[in-house]
Amino acid sequence: MRKYIAFFSAFFIVHSGVYAQVPGSAIDVQHYSFALQLNDANNNIKGQATVTLKFLKNATEFHLNLIKKNSTGKGMLVSAITENGKKLKFVQDTDAVNIYTKGKANSIHNYKLSYAGVPADGLIISTNNFGHRTFFGDNWPNRAHNWLPCVDEPADKASVDFIVTAPDHYQVVSNGLKIKEQQLPNHLKLTHWHEAVVVPTKVMVIGVAAFAIDHPGDVGNIPVYTYVFPENKAVGFKSYAVAKEILPFFINRVGPYSYEKLANVQSKTIFGGMENASAIFYFEESVSSPGIEELMAHEIAHQWFGDGASEKSFWHLWLSEGFATYMTNLYLENKYGVDTLKKRMLADRKKVLGFEKKRLTPVVDTAVNDQYMQLLNANSYEKGGWVLHMLRRKLGDDLFWKGVHNYYIKYKGSNANTDDLRLVMEQTSGQNLKPFFDQWLRTAGHPALNIAWHYDADKGVVNINIEQKQDALYEFPLEISIDGQLHSILVNNKTVTTPVAVKAKPQDIVADPNVNLLATFDVIAN
Repeated sequence: MRKYIAFFSAFFIVHSGVYAQVPGSAIDVQHYSFALQLNDANNNIKGQATVTLKFLKNATEFHLNLIKKNSTGKGMLVSAITENGKKLKFVQDTDAVNIYTKGKANSIHNYKLSYAGVPADGLIISTNNFGHRTFFGDNWPNRAHNWLPCVDEPADKASVDFIVTAPDHYQVVSNGLKIKEQQLPNHLKLTHWHEAVVVPTKVMVIGVAAFAIDHPGDVGNIPVYTYVFPENKAVGFKSYAVAKEILPFFINRVGPYSYEKLANVQSKTIFGGMENASAIFYFEESVSSPGIEELMAHEIAHQWFGDGASEKSFWHLWLSEGFATYMTNLYLENKYGVDTLKKRMLADRKKVLGFEKKRLTPVVDTAVNDQYMQLLNANSYEKGGWVLHMLRRKLGDDLFWKGVHNYYIKYKGSNANTDDLRLVMEQTSGQNLKPFFDQWLRTAGHPALNIAWHYDADKGVVNINIEQKQDALYEFPLEISIDGQLHSILVNNKTVTTPVAVKAKPQDIVADPNVNLLATFDVIAN
C-alpha cells in the first residue's frame, strides 16, 4: 500500500501449506464464498456468506467480525445463520456475530450467513471523477468486516469466491480468476471470481464500475490486465502497461508469482494504492501520475510481501510496507542505476528523521493496539526499507537475495513476524543477526554522530574520532571518504578513534558517501 498524500499527511480450497490462524482462536477459516447483490437505487447490499472453517479446539460458540447497523442506519444486520439447512442461534454485537453451535477440534463446518445493509466503510460506494457510480472494496487494515462477515485479522488467511449480481452496465473485477459471467433478467448480470490461493481479508475485494479493459500481454503464463474508467482509456492503458516490466523483476529475484493473474485497477481507494491480491487498486488520478511506475512497483512487490508472506500482526507491518518500499527502490536501481537508489535512500532517510521528531517509537511498535492507521508512517515504510538496505550491505547481494527468497518460499501462504525473518536470514548467512534486528527495529531513534578529524603531519595520518550522541548505542560500519578514498570504520562504542594513513592533509572528508547508514552526521575538522 502506498499512503495517499491527500488522505494522510504524510487478497474451492486449494493450498498445500499450513493454514494461518489467529493465536488462541477457536477457529481457522479455510474458505469464504460471498454472494453479493448490488443495485443503483440505493447503497443497500444483500449478502449471503458461506464460511468454511476448521475448529482448532472443542467449542460451543465462535464469532465472526461484522459491523452491526448503527444509529446512522449504516452497518449490516444478520437475518439468519444456518448449517446444513438448520438454523443456529446467534447474537449480533456491535462489531461481531456470536454463533452458538458445538464444534469438535479438527472438525470442518460450513455456515451460511444471510445479511444486508449499507456499508459504513470497507466497500466504498461513490462516484468517480466523471460522475459514474462505482463500488470498490477497500479493506485495510481491518475494515473488511464493514461489509463481509469474516475473521478480520491478517493471521487468518483463506481462499475466497465473490459472486456478484449487479446491473449489467458494470464490469466486475476481483481476486483470482473469473470463472463465470451470466446475463440475468431485468438487466442484471452475475459475475463469479474464484481465488484459490489463501489471502488475508485485508486484500479480498471487488471492484464494480464501467471499465475499459486491456490485456497488454502475459508474463510467462500470468495474464496482465488493465481496468480503467473509459474516459481515461488512452492514458490509462499506456501508463499501466509498465506492470509487464515490473512483474518479471520480482519473479526472478524473489520467487514465483502466486496468483492466477495480475489486474491493475483504477479505483476510488482512499490510499495511493492498495495491494489486493491479483487485483491491485490505484487512486483515481494514478493514470496520469508521473510516479505511476514506482507506485505500481510498490503494489506489485506486495503480492509477495504482505499478500503472500503476511505479517502475523500489524505490529510487524514493516514486513509488508518496508519490503514493498525497498523492493521498489531495488527495481528502480536495477532499471535506472545506482545513483537512483542513492537519491531515493537519501529522501527516505529524510522522511525517517522527520517522523522521529513527531513520534519517537521503534519500527515494531507494540504500543499500537487498535488504531492501525497510525502505523502508516515512515517507520513502517522508509525505515523498514532502510533496515533491509543495511542488511543487504551487511550480508552482500548474493546472501541478501538468497535470504529474501528463502523467507518468501517458507512463509508464502502463511504469516511471519520479525523474528521469523531474522531466523531465516541467520540460517541463510550463518551470522547472528539478533543485535542488528534489535537495534534497528526494536529501538527507537537512530545513531547521531559527531565525527571530528585532525591531521597529524608528523605521522602522516588523520585521526578520526566518532562519538555517538544518542543514549542507546548502536554497532555498525561507517564508511568515510577521504579525498575520494573509501575507508570503513567499525563503530562499536560510545567513542571510537581511528588513525587513517594519508599522503597529505585531506581536502574533503565525507561521511557515508554511498548512503548506506541510517544516521545523522556532523563532520568537524579540529
